[in-house]
Amino acid sequence: MPDEPPNEPIDAEIVPEPAPAPPPTGYTDGGVPTLDYVRDKIEGRYATALGMEELVGETDQARSLAEQEAARKKAAEEKLAEIRRSLGGPTS
Repeated sequence: MPDEPPNEPIDAEIVPEPAPAPPPTGYTDGGVPTLDYVRDKIEGRYATALGMEELVGETDQARSLAEQEAARKKAAEEKLAEIRRSLGGPTS
C-alpha cells in the first residue's frame, strides 16, 4: 500500500494552553476596591433595606405600631393646644 502515510511519529512542538484569566475580584492589584465593586455593594445593601422596609410595613405588628404612633402624636398635639389655651397663647 504505497498511498498510506508511514506509521512514524511526527515531530511537533507541544504548546501549553494559556492560563485562563482570573475572575474579576473587585479589587486592584494593590488591594483597593474598585469603584464598580463599591457601587454594586452599596446598591445591593440599599435594595435589601428597601425590601426589608417594605416587608416589615406589611405586617400586622407594623400597622399596629403606626396606629399607636399616630394616636400618641394626636394626643401630644391636643395636650400642647390645651397648654397654649391655658397660657393664653396662640392655638395654632
